[in-house]
Amino acid sequence: MTSAFLSQSRTGAQGGKAKTQWVALVLLLGLTAVATGQPLTPAWPKFLVSRDAFPPDVVSAVEHVWSEPTLRRTVQGPPARAPFDAYLAFVDTPDVTAAAARFRKLARYEVEPLDDDRYVADDRDGARGMYRVLVREPNRRVMVSWGQHAGSILGTIRGSALTVLDLTTHDDAVEQTLTAYVRIDNRVAAAIAKLLVPLFGYLADRKLVEGIRVSAAIAEWAVEQPAEFCAWLAQEPLGPERRARILAALLPCREQSAWRD
Repeated sequence: MTSAFLSQSRTGAQGGKAKTQWVALVLLLGLTAVATGQPLTPAWPKFLVSRDAFPPDVVSAVEHVWSEPTLRRTVQGPPARAPFDAYLAFVDTPDVTAAAARFRKLARYEVEPLDDDRYVADDRDGARGMYRVLVREPNRRVMVSWGQHAGSILGTIRGSALTVLDLTTHDDAVEQTLTAYVRIDNRVAAAIAKLLVPLFGYLADRKLVEGIRVSAAIAEWAVEQPAEFCAWLAQEPLGPERRARILAALLPCREQSAWRD
């Protein structure tokens, strides 16, 4: 990630590296932000059920972010021109989406499922994190995430986040809105984030939209070029449950799989 505004001076280069580190962490977690600097109320998000429904470590992570977020933003992603069920299948199998994106040379990041709700993500550029799906509603997903990025200027930056993905259908396309709240634990990085977001926030917006666009592009590829996508899916080493979720949403791949069997 680079910026056209970065100076060629030593000071400017260091500032650019520092900015890159916190932006990389934010993007890995699926976030971008606008500085708030104020605690949010109420102390527990309205878009989540009661604390009693979650284990203590999840409750602690949510409260950590929600009580005093460093950054916050809402971003409208590009529409995905695919049936809702097909697009949702890719949202719910981010490891398959990431693998397809690497195959299509759209992205380099990797996602590994730990179970149906927990995932490890790596951007292959120094940022790594884990996230857990907290809400699966017909048109909404809510995730809590933890991550870190190691760099030469600020060292290791750690943070956590809450991300709300809202999906709606309009004119045969799926429209997506991402609302994210992030807390950066490194005080210096948090201060830099608050300082730089007014100046470079549009860069984070653009990078976040690129991430959403990847998911849309893969869903569109699967729908518009089913023979090519289904051939890739058949050869990709996936767990049976991950493959079944995609097959359930894509009739051409399901028929091809049945013919092979």
